[in-house]
Amino acid sequence: MKILIAEDEPQFRDLLKEILEKWGYEVVVARDGNEAWQVLQSEDAPRLVILDWMMPGLKGIEICRKVREGSQDPYVYIILLTAQKQDDDLVVGMDAGADDYIIKPFKSNELRVRLRAGRRIIELQNELLAAREVLRHKASHDSLTGLWNHEEIIGILGQELARAKREGKCVSIIMADLDRFKVINDTYGHMAGDVVLRSTALKMHSTMRHYDYIGRYGGEEFLVILPECCRECAAAFAERLRLRVCTDLVDTPEGMIPVTISLGVAASATEQQMPDAESLVKAADAALYQAKEHGRNRVEIASVTVMPEGG
Repeated sequence: MKILIAEDEPQFRDLLKEILEKWGYEVVVARDGNEAWQVLQSEDAPRLVILDWMMPGLKGIEICRKVREGSQDPYVYIILLTAQKQDDDLVVGMDAGADDYIIKPFKSNELRVRLRAGRRIIELQNELLAAREVLRHKASHDSLTGLWNHEEIIGILGQELARAKREGKCVSIIMADLDRFKVINDTYGHMAGDVVLRSTALKMHSTMRHYDYIGRYGGEEFLVILPECCRECAAAFAERLRLRVCTDLVDTPEGMIPVTISLGVAASATEQQMPDAESLVKAADAALYQAKEHGRNRVEIASVTVMPEGG
């Protein structure tokens, strides 16, 4: 584990560094408080820190306060090195945000035990952050396909429309629906249907630009958001999606299944007159309905670009 030591006395600093490296730590050294603060602001900064209370520049206690005023994720575990032995002084240090303290001169075994406690706190927080991330992903993503779920993809569309209006750019969307998916479920079973949905989602997602979005709108229907993409470019992109889906059969436990998809495209009318999310989705959905009516496995474009309500 990486550890920062901030100590202005060279001999003591070198001794501490030698001890920590012997215990297997990757040691980052700061010679004063200002240098220590710069290290803590860097990417991949150490999360285990030993600060001398009194040193040039920022004092250890001042760094504690600055760290605690900022973000708490990920947590930085701070041990103060101090010659102060008065209880009141130690309380001040802990109130400033220190997690522990060592009184100089220290015993190496005492330091080792306190560092072990700090490592355990950091490891526990890592586990909590990982669990939180899993819960966050589950709350925002569809469990079957791994795409954004309905609520999230609609929220993203609203955000992109607002951003496009601010920046004077356009937004296009695609509503895509698997053709005769009920027949697939009835013929091959729902497990095979799930494989078809996952496979289709993967194929479509792999075709996206890194700043595009795709979510499962509901059932076998998907919503694609294309920021900074005009209606004609969105139509060409929808055709690529169609070909990507229908070109290869889907390998399921029930055999190889042919899959096609119908798509409807809609785009914002002008940058100054940005429609709301509902209007844009309605237009794309109407174009999708036309694609179904005209034989499926095709792309249809909303007849006009979408104006805002009342426009």
